Amino acid sequence: MKYNKKFWATTFTLSGATIGAGILGLPYIFAKSGFLSGIFWLIVLGAVMLFINLSIGEVTLRTKGKHQLSGYAKKYLGSWAQKLMFFGTMFGIYSALLAYLIGEGESLSKLLPGDISPIYLGIGFWLVMTLLLREGLKSLKKIETYGVIAITLIILGLFIRFLPQIDSSNLLTFNSANFAAPIGIVLFSLLGFTSIPELRNEIKGQEKHLKKAIIIGTLIPIILYIIFTSIFVGILGKNVTEIATLSFGGPAMTILGIFTMLTSYFVLSFSIKDTFKYDLKTSKKINFIATSIIPLLIYIFLIIFDIFDFVTILGIGGVISGSVTGILILLTNKKSKNYTRNGKDPEIKVPNGWLMIGLISLILISGTLIQFFG
Repeated sequence: MKYNKKFWATTFTLSGATIGAGILGLPYIFAKSGFLSGIFWLIVLGAVMLFINLSIGEVTLRTKGKHQLSGYAKKYLGSWAQKLMFFGTMFGIYSALLAYLIGEGESLSKLLPGDISPIYLGIGFWLVMTLLLREGLKSLKKIETYGVIAITLIILGLFIRFLPQIDSSNLLTFNSANFAAPIGIVLFSLLGFTSIPELRNEIKGQEKHLKKAIIIGTLIPIILYIIFTSIFVGILGKNVTEIATLSFGGPAMTILGIFTMLTSYFVLSFSIKDTFKYDLKTSKKINFIATSIIPLLIYIFLIIFDIFDFVTILGIGGVISGSVTGILILLTNKKSKNYTRNGKDPEIKVPNGWLMIGLISLILISGTLIQFFG
């Protein structure tokens, strides 16, 4: 069956929101834990995130009106859930934006001539993204579509280019002592459900295709992650830097890193903007402060005091946001089963019982505990 531009734009919005700084940290942590351990967690947590993505997709199709995640939580679970969802969502998004600013600053400093401080380049990147946000949903579609296509082509091109140099023995490693180390960063690299309310708006009029858009949009990052990590770990073994694209030092790798963070930064900023606009109903001034000023201030603070590094931000952001938000999405989905939009069944229905909720919650909570105490 052929799908039109609206379907692929919707699909790429999810993929673009998912692929971000996380992909740049995966090779480092896979090399540390053993490539097979990393792939194991990528598949397991990928299945979990796909289920959660479909769950919130179903909620958007059952609900009248336009909301973000915290708005859906309030409608079906109450104000306590709205506050907790808001915390989980904002913690994950701000963690991502901070990682992107750090990563973009360092990547641009390697790419551009001269000895320009990464912090100034990070601020320059922030300024460009702030201006792009003014263009709204139309630019969102263009940036995500072209950005994901560019990322895919670059990764496939790099894989073909470096395939003869990959040592297969580096891809058969397993480190039992660090088996659980990838959980936080893998979770972070799979977080894209904050964009799904936007997907619902983008595919309006073709809701029957939303399920496949979510499935394909979730699988694209997973496949690209496997290819991407196999390049770095296969060639460098354990000698991978925290920001993987800086390991080789070539411009192609650096440009890839810039693209992956650019597309995701835009979508996540848009999610903040919509959360404050539609769920909290705040003024344009407050929306601008939340979307642009707060990330910039936190970035400058962390850089000045050198509090967290790139990989630590990814791990903490992944487990806290993934766990809190993921569990609340499942509970919201279960409660929404009693509702229909315009008296008809939604185009997505997931088998979400208490056993499924308990199993996924156990996985997510265990990952959080391991990240902090493992």
